[in-house]
Amino acid sequence: MSRIEEMIRELCPRGVKWDKLVNVAIVKYGFPFEAKLFTDDDSYIPVIRIRDVKPAKASTYYTGKIETSYIIHKGDILVGMDGNFNLEKWNDRDGLLNQRVCKISSKNTDIILENYLYHILIPLFKTIEEEIKGGTVKHLSAARINKIEIPVPPLAIQNEIVNILDKFTELEAELEAELEARRKQYEYYRNKLLNFSKFGGGYFENVKWCKLGDIGVFIRGNGLQKKDFTEQGVGCIHYGQIYTLYGTFTETTKSFVAPVLAEKLVKVKKGDIVIACTSENVEDVCKSVAWLGNETIVTGGHAIVFKHKQNPKYIAYYLQTQMFYEQKRKYARGTKVIDIKASDIGKILIPIPPIEQQQRIVSILDKFEKLVNDISEGLPAEIAARRQQYEYYRDMLLAFD
Repeated sequence: MSRIEEMIRELCPRGVKWDKLVNVAIVKYGFPFEAKLFTDDDSYIPVIRIRDVKPAKASTYYTGKIETSYIIHKGDILVGMDGNFNLEKWNDRDGLLNQRVCKISSKNTDIILENYLYHILIPLFKTIEEEIKGGTVKHLSAARINKIEIPVPPLAIQNEIVNILDKFTELEAELEAELEARRKQYEYYRNKLLNFSKFGGGYFENVKWCKLGDIGVFIRGNGLQKKDFTEQGVGCIHYGQIYTLYGTFTETTKSFVAPVLAEKLVKVKKGDIVIACTSENVEDVCKSVAWLGNETIVTGGHAIVFKHKQNPKYIAYYLQTQMFYEQKRKYARGTKVIDIKASDIGKILIPIPPIEQQQRIVSILDKFEKLVNDISEGLPAEIAARRQQYEYYRDMLLAFD
């Protein structure tokens, strides 16, 4: 018999008490702060929107009058009430609770611990998400939250559970911190290795500065929609998938289309770069993926195929550098939707060293790529394993009668 089972048998032999969440916790709903007063200037107070819950870090700030009753603090439990109902501990400085986000805290820590609440609520909100029927975006109502019941064991049992589960989350947090440090290191060396000289023509240590349009051809795609995906057929890369499903390069596609449709779409051959030319922000526009598979695949609208004779990984790594970002933002057009023309991308300068030197640079950056992005071997794989281990023990420890 485990330590927890012994404690339950001793402290609550008739079973663990269950109670409504609202009876033991305070649920605070956010305020509809005016969007016109939002800014990206971090000298102002953060305003926590739904998109900020999952990363537990602010991306928007508020320039208006501060509503003190909606202040949240580092360590508070937040839940996004639209979409995936993400639940996270807030990890940034004090901020304001925006609409469609709620904060949950213990009414009395002599009855229920905040960290216990955190662990018990994660799988519970995931279950609610799966139960709620609806359209593309699911909505969590206050009425649904009012129905939630949770087990409330004696404090000693809560403490024991929290001590066990916190060790898993602390280990995962340490790995996340290491991954973030490695990503910054990766970014530093990528920018350093690919910055051969200042912008301009001529040679520098056998490196020639060229416009992208002078070393290859850009072909704009069209016609591919997500509804066209099939279970099998010709591999395809939809522009939206470049942001969410692919890294710097790939040998396999996540989706397929029927051969008859593939005939009408732009072809992508081994070594080509697929560039997403439409995005919601300047930072993401022109995110790309190098196709390294042997078969010919296709792409569609809002994507550009760059055909060239250089090392494809070298080109793909360069398109992630600060140097490329500083140039592309000059050509970005739009407000809510950002777009860049293929002809403008072709004006961007790139350093072109000999192929042998390109390969040496690629071999160095490949090591960082594997460490920070490989879901089978690198730090992401280790984090995923620890998360799975945490979920296993959490579900086992919190399965009360």
